[in-house]
Amino acid sequence: MSFSLIQLSLIVFGYLFFLFLAAYIVEQGWVPKRWVRHPVVYVLSLGVYASAWAFYGSVSMADQYGYGFLAYYMGISGAFVLSPILLKPILHITRTYQLSSLADLFAFRYRSRLAGVMVTLFTLAVALPLLTLQIAAVAESMHLLNADLPSTTLAFGFCITMVVFAILFGARHVSPREKHEGLVFALAFESLLKLIAITILGITALFFVFDGSGDMQSWLAANQEQLISRQTNLQEGPWRTLLLVFFAAAVVAPHMFHVTFTENLNPKALRPASWGLPLFLLLMSLSVPPILWAGIYLELEVPPEFYALGIGMALNSEILVIMAFVGGLAAASGVIIVTTLATAAMFLNHIVLPSYKPGPKQDFYQWLLWVRRYLIGAILLAAYGFYRIIGADIQITLLGILAFVAAVQFLPGVLGVLYWPKANRWGLITGLSVGILVWAYTLLLPLSHLTLGWEYSIALPATNMDNWHVAAMGSFGINLVLFIIVSLTTTQKESEKSAAEACSVDTVSRPSRKPLIAGNSNDIIISLSKPLGRYVAEREVHQALTDLSLPSYEDRPYALRRLRTRLEANLSGLMGPTVAHDIINRNLPFQANAELSEDIYQIEQRIEGFHDRLSGLAGELDNLRRYHRQTLERLPIGVCSVSDEGEVLMWNTAMEELTGITPGDVTGSRLTAAAEPWGSMLNEFLLDDAIHQHKKRIEQLGRPHWYNLHKSIIKASGGQPGGTVILVEDQTETQMLEEELMHSERLASIGRLAAGVAHEIGNPITGIDCLAQSMRYETDNKEILDMADQIQEQTKRVTRIVQSLMNFSHSGHLTTEHLPVNISTCIDEAIQLLRLSNEGRDIEYINECDPNWQVVGDSQRLVQVFINLLGNARDASPDFSSIRAFGHIDPHQVTLHVVDQGSGIAEDKLDHIFDPFFTTKEVGKGTGLGLALVYSIVEEHYGHISIDSPVPSHILDLQQSAPAPDTAFERNSAGTCVTLRLPKVQNHLLEDKSE
Repeated sequence: MSFSLIQLSLIVFGYLFFLFLAAYIVEQGWVPKRWVRHPVVYVLSLGVYASAWAFYGSVSMADQYGYGFLAYYMGISGAFVLSPILLKPILHITRTYQLSSLADLFAFRYRSRLAGVMVTLFTLAVALPLLTLQIAAVAESMHLLNADLPSTTLAFGFCITMVVFAILFGARHVSPREKHEGLVFALAFESLLKLIAITILGITALFFVFDGSGDMQSWLAANQEQLISRQTNLQEGPWRTLLLVFFAAAVVAPHMFHVTFTENLNPKALRPASWGLPLFLLLMSLSVPPILWAGIYLELEVPPEFYALGIGMALNSEILVIMAFVGGLAAASGVIIVTTLATAAMFLNHIVLPSYKPGPKQDFYQWLLWVRRYLIGAILLAAYGFYRIIGADIQITLLGILAFVAAVQFLPGVLGVLYWPKANRWGLITGLSVGILVWAYTLLLPLSHLTLGWEYSIALPATNMDNWHVAAMGSFGINLVLFIIVSLTTTQKESEKSAAEACSVDTVSRPSRKPLIAGNSNDIIISLSKPLGRYVAEREVHQALTDLSLPSYEDRPYALRRLRTRLEANLSGLMGPTVAHDIINRNLPFQANAELSEDIYQIEQRIEGFHDRLSGLAGELDNLRRYHRQTLERLPIGVCSVSDEGEVLMWNTAMEELTGITPGDVTGSRLTAAAEPWGSMLNEFLLDDAIHQHKKRIEQLGRPHWYNLHKSIIKASGGQPGGTVILVEDQTETQMLEEELMHSERLASIGRLAAGVAHEIGNPITGIDCLAQSMRYETDNKEILDMADQIQEQTKRVTRIVQSLMNFSHSGHLTTEHLPVNISTCIDEAIQLLRLSNEGRDIEYINECDPNWQVVGDSQRLVQVFINLLGNARDASPDFSSIRAFGHIDPHQVTLHVVDQGSGIAEDKLDHIFDPFFTTKEVGKGTGLGLALVYSIVEEHYGHISIDSPVPSHILDLQQSAPAPDTAFERNSAGTCVTLRLPKVQNHLLEDKSE
């Protein structure tokens, strides 16, 4: 059975195009996001691990090691079973600091550009054999289907094809930092296709080559000795080594690191992957023994790794052959694409960018895109060169061993990242360098010599397929020992210690609260414009602000520190941690000599994330900390903790309820940045020498509130930061009760006085009035009659005073139902009543209040208020002047101003203006009870009244801007302004009234 070049090309291009179409559909948003980010898709995408070695090479391993081929599946399954202590911490680190490759992780943890460069270069020792394995598998399978086509030519054509599709999958868009959701979905589809293909091959072997499981068992029993003679005893072979290298591959292999961590769209999907991937690999492994036994039974002339193709050819089934070829193509193409993209990203971040960065005027993102494309092409061409020189004559199994043994050299560095904070860059570089050299000397060169028959002038160890595991464990052991010894005998940099704390799963980082030189987000953009260009700087800063859910303009110190950290993480994902760290340190430095105390807020956030990992004494202390923290949070009194530098460290629940300011809005910012009036009030109290302030009055939601303020100074000692704790106690209800009690007592005393006066004065006054009337009838003497009139007038005046006193004493005891009242109507009614009097007929009353304004109250009582206010203004106004009533409305209250053009009130009298019996009028003109009554009525309505004299300038501005019907106010007049604030009617009250 033979296929032409055109047929094979159509199969290859058709499959890859269909795969790209699946990715394109996802990128266009035609597939729901919940499907793309479903854990099943992530688990299947991890099936990229099952490369051509799993599809073809595992059969060869089964032929050589028997059931030892399961080590390939069990190793990585073990890594995913241990994902909570191995994979999950790495995922957290890579997501937090935007690390996209193993080289990024090592460069960040060990704070060494050299470490990143070495890891990138040594990754070629993994990537080239791994890519060559895939290329060789596809080229050889195509050669089996058409013997006239040379494998090297087919391999070159396949490499060029994969360059194009690798660019389409991973380097098609301008932004190289995006997640490739389409690629992940395509990998999941590819894994499903591989599983279906190898399962059908296994079923074919079981039921079409053999006549069911019984026939196969009979054949196995009859050929037991033949099968045993083909295999190596696991007890004598590389069982432990196989488990180790495949275990390490889950983390350090470039394609697995990229899919497991970089392309992870849903962190929660790692949990189902811990059992989902082992289940997927188990299902794939079930078909390997039947395929092997069927190949031996059919006595296929092809190598064992290609028994999957040979079965279809022996059965003369084109469909089965095509399915097996497509399954192998799917296994190879996914690994090639992902490995190439991951390796290209490493070279871009750690080789190209540290050596050359485009100027600010260049299109940075476009430059990155084209460099990545060139690197993809160069890596695949290098893999083809490795194939031509070495790989074409090496078995697929051997290429896999070379790749995975090279990968295991990175395992000590990964363990140092997670579990050994004292590991340093020199230990990593030394151990890794020697380990790779030993790998090359004991494995790469000897196995190449055995396969190719090359002659060397140096003595090489006698490594072969039976003892390669000795060389593998030797290189790994030397690497590990040097890593430990050198790390213990050399010192760490301070930046390395900080990075170690950030990466260690057992350590909580302790960031310092240093202020940046840049004072706000705009300053950060300006600082980054020099190395990145204005466009890139603006885009990156705005992206970081969006990631942190911060406003476009930010100047809070804590927020700026978070922004700096996020920028470094984002730039790390764009150009690698080494370059990003250098750019941020150079252009966004902290203030010199400004080493401050540790950032308690960030430390507590980190501790919350590590709570489930603390045990023993650490766990008990954390529980105690959480208890005390909850105690402060739940205190019924407002608590605000402020650092020595004025940054808010704590803002408890009661404080949030009192102020309406959430902890997220104020924590980490300067106290003065809190919303008014709290920012200025608390900062003033913080700077004041007084430890207590009682009954501090502020306006909130249109009503006065009173607070007691207390503070306690915490002095820094023993590494503990200093600061100030401010307590805020709401005294509004207490103050209102006190005022109500005082008012009630005042009214009661006045009532008792009024009753006594009425009793003691009423009867004599009535008698005097009667005598005066009698005098009018008993004489015609004009002087006596005038005297009688004067006596009667004075008795009426005394009667009015007594009546006013009685009315005032009863005003506080009236109970009224407060309903929606049109305030403009009340003012108009008061004006009409005042116009009935002969006094002040030349005074003009101007009501500029909106007819739609409504307050909550009693209309008759409010009319009485405005009669007093407008009457007082009339008495104080000169002839032919105007009195204006105007105001404004807000969501909570209606504010009214009654302004006259009189001579005003002396400053020393303003404080007593609402006291009973105090009056500024001439003797005999007023009782001094009018404004006291007004104050009482306003208090009943939960309002507030104040008097300013002369009229404030902002009130005059409001008057000038308001349209005057006939009369313009004189701006230079002194005048008096009475300001009245009453609660506005809410919508639900209007609805109740309508019902």
